Amino acid sequence: MRKITGGKYKKARKKKLREKKSQPREVILGEEKKKKIRLHGGKIRIVLLRTNKANVFDPKTKECKVVKIKNVLEVPSNPVAARKNVLVKGAIIETEIGKARITNRPSRESSVQAVLI
Repeated sequence: MRKITGGKYKKARKKKLREKKSQPREVILGEEKKKKIRLHGGKIRIVLLRTNKANVFDPKTKECKVVKIKNVLEVPSNPVAARKNVLVKGAIIETEIGKARITNRPSRESSVQAVLI
């Protein structure tokens, strides 16, 4: 941004390490792989990088099962992500027991939660 006179505004300071962005994480369909990340205040979060399992809830029987993910069928928010087999919230996946929709954010958690459609 510039001033009315045409000069540039100067930054008060540079970004601190805690304010800098981290690399974007995409959870991809494949053999399970996790990573530990240090957060602000020394907390540790375990995040997924790859997985082939999902905790699927069946609303009819009210049961939850751990099943294998076969394929990513559709990602409404990003059509390219379905071709790359990226697991994101809202994605429709094909499992052993049928189609399911991912209800959590796998890139921030260490598991994939889904509901049968």
